[in-house]
Amino acid sequence: MRHQRVQKKFGRSMEHRKALMKSLVTNLIIAESIKTTLPKAKEARKDAERIVTVARKGGLAARRLAASRLQQPKAVQKLFDKIVPQMEGRNGGYTRIVKLGTRKGDAAEMCILQWVESLKTAAPAETPAAEPAKADETAK
Repeated sequence: MRHQRVQKKFGRSMEHRKALMKSLVTNLIIAESIKTTLPKAKEARKDAERIVTVARKGGLAARRLAASRLQQPKAVQKLFDKIVPQMEGRNGGYTRIVKLGTRKGDAAEMCILQWVESLKTAAPAETPAAEPAKADETAK
């Protein structure tokens, strides 16, 4: 029986499941958002939040632990150089899941897993471009 077991199996062996989660977290760090199924995103979110918490401690031990859990060295570098400074001051909740609906082929629930802080830096750059368009509409 699976009493008190939190982790999903996804119909994969343990090694395959671990590789899947490492791949999802690595790609989340590199691409800053990934599109995947909802159950996979919920599991990957746990690993991503843990790795950011470890990386926030800084130091060589944290870097080596992150390198052992991620697949690419450039993901470790980006985690420590870009993502951790963005998450400074947050006590958790580094990721968000945005639901997209169901996939056409097999009706699986799809979603986007992304960092919370990345949209705050992108949003102010887009708003000034939108304001002149609103001013042109009101002038007509």
